[in-house]
Amino acid sequence: MVLTSSCVQWHAYNLIRAGDVLRASALRKVTTTGTTGTTASTRVHTTLTITVDRIDFAPVESALHIAGRVCEENKYVAVGAHHTLDLALARNFTLSKQEWDSVALETVGEACSPGDNAEIAAITLHDGLAHICAVGEHTTVVRQRVEMAIPKKRGGNIDAHEKGLARFYATITEAFLRLFEIDKVKVVLLGSPGFYATKLREFIFSHAEKTENKPLLRAKPKFIVEHTSSGHKHALNEALLSPAVRAKLADTRFARETDAVEQFFRMIHTEEERAWYGGKEVAKAVDKGAVATLLICDSLFRSQSVAERRKYVAMKEEVEKQGGEVMVLSSIHESGVRLDGLGGIAAILTFPLADLDEDDVGDEGAIEANRN
Repeated sequence: MVLTSSCVQWHAYNLIRAGDVLRASALRKVTTTGTTGTTASTRVHTTLTITVDRIDFAPVESALHIAGRVCEENKYVAVGAHHTLDLALARNFTLSKQEWDSVALETVGEACSPGDNAEIAAITLHDGLAHICAVGEHTTVVRQRVEMAIPKKRGGNIDAHEKGLARFYATITEAFLRLFEIDKVKVVLLGSPGFYATKLREFIFSHAEKTENKPLLRAKPKFIVEHTSSGHKHALNEALLSPAVRAKLADTRFARETDAVEQFFRMIHTEEERAWYGGKEVAKAVDKGAVATLLICDSLFRSQSVAERRKYVAMKEEVEKQGGEVMVLSSIHESGVRLDGLGGIAAILTFPLADLDEDDVGDEGAIEANRN
């Protein structure tokens, strides 16, 4: 596989697990001893094969670090030595697993799909604080945080206040234009309390006219202003739920997942016996053939426990076998973060079921037992 984008990098993070065997290029420091006893250190390019112990992913830096022990002989590194492979963009790697289950195979399929990432550029802001975010089908990443001290209006200090706001908007605009290719963005979402988002939009297009930035001027219909409670990242979810944004992204996976999670949270209050969350409760609903939509966080499939992962894979496959819909949500997407707060798994049922949270002879292993 080749990492061609941060989205594919995210898929690789979900695909690689402890115990897998990974082969990739590496830069290794090698120390040699001369005939006189002097030592010299050089860095050499080589290819290493490791058994994976740990996976670390930093989406902001697009950095995927895989640590493990070398498991194949190499002239520079002894078998059993620790090494961390950095899976950078545009680099090949080979992955071997003892078991390729349905979730792993679907992840490979999605990673290899040439489909559009349906990216949204989003800026939430209030007085002196802004978060510039990239929202894709699988990730929501803060690309830059802008924080500035803006003089208050009081005491006849209006000019200083207005100049401070102008510097604030200019800094945001400069960062936005540096971080995004406007032609590749489907929606630019500006959210704030008060009039900050509206004023930012006016500043951006005033700047576009002064600099004769034709691509930015053509993109004017992509810009949507929404009210949010603050300029913090968590306020982004308020804006993403707006009808205008969802209308522009109605055919995307992101919009469908957001709608499903929002529907689930509404049903908790209106039809609580058709909306259940938690591993034990959802497993019972699946066992009864009652699940219309299964919502599950991808973090559950990254479990280091083989038995636990198999349990959730079996649950997913059983719902699909019964004709239900399964949505695997990204744990760093806004909808996935909300689901993660409920234990990472929830279900919308086709018919109401009561008392699923009570202990009985059924348990979370019922599905796996039925399959064996």
